[in-house]
Amino acid sequence: MLKISKSKKEAMDRLSTKEGYIEALAIDQRGALKKMITSEGQEPTDESIIEFKKLVSEELTPYASSILLDPEFGLEAAAARHSEAGLLLAYEKTGYDVTVSGRLPDLLADWSVKGLKDKGADAIKFLLYYDVDEDSKINHQKHAFVERLGSECYGEDIPFYLELLSYDKDIQDNNSNEYAKVKPHKVNDMMKEFSKPQYKVDVLKVEVPVNMNAVEGFGEEIVYTKAAAAVYFKEQSESTHLPFIFLSAGVSANLFQDTLYFAKESGSTFNGVLCGRATWKNGVHHFVANGEEAARKWLQTEGKENIESLNKVVERTATSWHEKVEVSE
Repeated sequence: MLKISKSKKEAMDRLSTKEGYIEALAIDQRGALKKMITSEGQEPTDESIIEFKKLVSEELTPYASSILLDPEFGLEAAAARHSEAGLLLAYEKTGYDVTVSGRLPDLLADWSVKGLKDKGADAIKFLLYYDVDEDSKINHQKHAFVERLGSECYGEDIPFYLELLSYDKDIQDNNSNEYAKVKPHKVNDMMKEFSKPQYKVDVLKVEVPVNMNAVEGFGEEIVYTKAAAAVYFKEQSESTHLPFIFLSAGVSANLFQDTLYFAKESGSTFNGVLCGRATWKNGVHHFVANGEEAARKWLQTEGKENIESLNKVVERTATSWHEKVEVSE
């Protein structure tokens, strides 16, 4: 059971449905969004990034419990969100320095937790790349870094959402069958680590513990039987006492929804989603090819359908985080 303050509980309530499901929309992408616009044949500008995020916020937050944005390009989108949608703000620099080993984390130099809170954030989100089998000196740096972050959020009495992305320093392709074989260990053991009290994490945002494209019945190249995959989902759920939510990791909307059903059937007690590209990525094409109004129309139709259908699945499959949290006196 996670013990939190009354004000943290109120903030987490603003980020979720009244039943305690987190149905959040993520568009804190920066480098990834620039690459998506570039792939459509246009040079991304700051203005185009800001405008697209604002469009997504305007059109989709009426159907989301909250939205995750970045303070670099997303503050106009934050201001444009629906009045009942909560706000998470990202605190990390996008990407990592490829010239240094270890995918070390870094903060946005112009921001602090207090600064993000002053901009209306209901919670702080930080993304950490983590390999449980990495050199202990590198992982010690990451542990200390997250401890400092957790203390900063604790000092400001604001929820700390930690996003964890696994990797293996010796495997280049996370979509490979080679990585699929080690992914359950990587994901579930890093969740155990960052559930420890010294990190002061309130919610974990995580990958599912398998590559669903390599699960029997879901993909063509089979690495896991359905039974084995189900065990990994159950083990993931048992690896933490904290509320945790799934990220979509860029998979299709249909596969992500099928994954949530499979998680539920496997005994996972996940508490919702923070879903990004699976909801809005096809809107980028319309934005680049035909402009703002075409993108808005797509968001009002297919984008809306993506998020509403996902919400229905979340409500059928997720567990309320209320069951995992207790307000401390």
